[in-house]
Parts: sequence; structure tokens; C-alpha cells
Amino acid sequence: LYGHLPGPRRAGLRPHTGRHGAPPVAVRAGGRIASAVMPNADELLVDIAAKVESEHTNQMPLTVVVHGAVITGRLAPEAMWRQRVAEVLRDSDRLVPFADTFMAAPEGSGPQQTDPPAYLHFHVARILQGQVGIPETGGMYRIAIKDVSAWTMGDLSYSDQ
Repeated sequence: LYGHLPGPRRAGLRPHTGRHGAPPVAVRAGGRIASAVMPNADELLVDIAAKVESEHTNQMPLTVVVHGAVITGRLAPEAMWRQRVAEVLRDSDRLVPFADTFMAAPEGSGPQQTDPPAYLHFHVARILQGQVGIPETGGMYRIAIKDVSAWTMGDLSYSDQ
């Protein structure tokens, strides 16, 4: 995998394939493991996430690959995503104590937000596995932008045709 990618070798890394089909990782001299994911977030993806935040829209369809998993759905602003997760938690007798955690304002958010987004907040999202999307109705996912290895515009779905 790393034979044609010069970056890890220049950084003093040697390739190492994980066991049992696990994704490959890079191992530094001395046995320390380094991330196989790119250390810098894709600036275009960061700009898209910032636009979703500034426009307060939840209509942006996106599909990403994260650690080999394909996740497809629509992006939502973080505050909207947190509110929806809190609503779901409030509907559960066992999980209601956690609802307030999601309603707390995220650090650095609000009108004065200056830092670029570090996370994508998906709603009505599915993990694509075989010919099904999990969950069928869509879920709520928070994904670190730096962990995204590939992405495309649009919400992918399967068809029996």
C-alpha cells in the first residue's frame, strides 16, 4: 500500500499491515504507531463544513470514506445536530440524563466562531454495507474531518435494479 506513497517513508515510517484484515498502519522506528490517515484535513471539505455552519442548512448531501467505512447522508450545522441528538436521548428513559450534554453550546461556536470546523455532523445518514444502509432510516454521525480519506458530493443509495 505504501510502496507508491512517498509521504510515510519520508516521515521515517515503514509500512505495516494490520492483522485479520485490519487497515494498514505506519509504524515509526521504535515501534510507535502513526496514523495511516492524512494528518491535514482537506481544505475544500473544511470549507464545505463551514458553509453548512454559516448558512444553517441541513440539505448538503455528502458521502465520505472513514477508516474504510462508507457513510452517506446530509450535513447539518453542529447546533442543529446536537439538538436532534438531545431530542432522541430525551425520548429514552435510560438515556435522558445525557441529553443536556448535547445541548451545551460547543466551545468556540456561535456568531463569533473563528476556528474552522473540525467535524462533519451527519443526519439521516447511513453506513453502506453490502446492499443495505445501516440504519435503514438514517442515523446521526459526527466524523472528524481529518479522518476522511475520500469524499464525494451526493447521498449514495442502493437500488435493486
